[in-house]
Amino acid sequence: MGDDLPEDGWWRSAVIYQVYVRSFADGNGDGTGDLTGVRSRLPYLRDLGVDAIWFTPWYVSPLADGGYDVADYRAIDPRFGTLLEAEQLIAEARALGIRTIVDVVPNHVSAEHEWFRAALAAGPGSPERARFWFHPGKGDDGARIPTRWVSEFQGSTWTRTTDPDGTPGEWYLHVFSPEQPDLNWNHTDVRREHEDVLRFWFDRGAAGIRIDSAAQLVKDPALPDVVPADPGPGEHPHVDRDELHDIYRAWRSVAESYAEPRVLIGEVWLADRARFARYLRPDEMHTAFNFDFMARPWDAKALRESVQTTLDAHAPVSAPPTWVLSNHDVTRPVTRYGREDTSFAFLSKRFGTPTDLERGRRRARAAALLTAALPGSLYVYQGDELGLPEVEDLPHDAIQDPMHFRSNGLDPGRDGCRVPLPWTRGGTTFGFGPDGGAPAWLPQPAGWGEVSVEAQQHDDASMLSLYRRVLATRRAERALHGDTFRWLDTLDGAVLGDDVLAFSRGDVACVVNLGTEDAPLPDGARILLASEPGVPDAPRRLPTDTSVWLRL
Repeated sequence: MGDDLPEDGWWRSAVIYQVYVRSFADGNGDGTGDLTGVRSRLPYLRDLGVDAIWFTPWYVSPLADGGYDVADYRAIDPRFGTLLEAEQLIAEARALGIRTIVDVVPNHVSAEHEWFRAALAAGPGSPERARFWFHPGKGDDGARIPTRWVSEFQGSTWTRTTDPDGTPGEWYLHVFSPEQPDLNWNHTDVRREHEDVLRFWFDRGAAGIRIDSAAQLVKDPALPDVVPADPGPGEHPHVDRDELHDIYRAWRSVAESYAEPRVLIGEVWLADRARFARYLRPDEMHTAFNFDFMARPWDAKALRESVQTTLDAHAPVSAPPTWVLSNHDVTRPVTRYGREDTSFAFLSKRFGTPTDLERGRRRARAAALLTAALPGSLYVYQGDELGLPEVEDLPHDAIQDPMHFRSNGLDPGRDGCRVPLPWTRGGTTFGFGPDGGAPAWLPQPAGWGEVSVEAQQHDDASMLSLYRRVLATRRAERALHGDTFRWLDTLDGAVLGDDVLAFSRGDVACVVNLGTEDAPLPDGARILLASEPGVPDAPRRLPTDTSVWLRL
């Protein structure tokens, strides 16, 4: 599919599908997703209409944080397959017109990485420890943590080591979990190693990389103890430091050195849109994830503001925006949009939050049309095209996410959006693995087969059929590949109102009704696509929580 897009800048309007390997498809029946399973499902992704696949980390890892604790960047975890299989997968996908994007995690490595094991063995003051952030503790006995920085997973960012004689030793920094020691990006070994890792995967055909936690690599070497409530631009001790941009300029040079230039995609969580845009200057990243839109409530004013500020931030650097409704960290849209609070924030996640799944599905369908009509690239997290809900009743002993444990059990964690996909109505794991194989690594709900690919693929009213139509229409309408965008406050002279979002892309318009009452539609426009079946041609009214694409 991807080769139907312009080769030069294919990524500017691409549809990119996120595969969480562990939960996508199990080829050998051991209960864990693997590359064999992905390869068997490539025709499904071709038929869905995607241009590229982004794989979350598939490297050797203890899986303390779902693979984002990498022990070896040049080897596939044996639970997922082999390096040869990864190379075959990249080639087979490309033969179907689908490019491959691999995940690189530069902020930290696994505590099992050979560098960190060597650092622990070498002791204080050694060259091996200089690649990380080892530091004496405070106080006469060094028992107090070096800084009071707060972990992304809550709790302290420091863990104390034990010296060979059994006495307490230095502390090491981990902005995430203790199993993920942070690298020191002031060290030439660290910079050189990551540039070599990029080349390793680019040489094997990867079309680009997704950069995890891209704004967190560089730390203030002074290690200031307290983070100010509102630090100035570039003054946070471990987020969005100005020195980061030299790193990504070097990476861009690596990416541009290939005959088909590779793409750099950043995970950049920043509220300051001007600071965000600096990562997208022509000699740095090509695109970065737009999390602001994903976190907004189902509200016309809030979503319009997010779209406009996103477009405004990208315009000065001529970079395309990205649009995403969820990922492997975020509550699925069907569940999120069915709640009283339809926004998303990690710290507000709690067990037992009521949700209206019927309303959530309707809104998720409307949101699919909305995001697919916006200028830029579109990301689809595996299972969202099936309308999967968040699994919120996992047995407590099945939960594995460190966010749950480091919150002392308050946060349900992220496992609910990582439950293995259902492919068939029945079977041991609903087609995730071969019938009679091991249970899925996370338990699947009893009714999972009713939202499976098999249950939906021949149902014109299903979420899967809607996604296929959306992506096919998006590809066919050339106006949706460019940058043209204009808000519409009226249609055929009728004022749309504050609860309706409407915009045009050339001769295609997208209209979304987020209000509680039906909204007018122009009689002269042909409906190309609707998020709900049965939107009438006459009288022209758009029901609540419904989107349409119109030919103007």
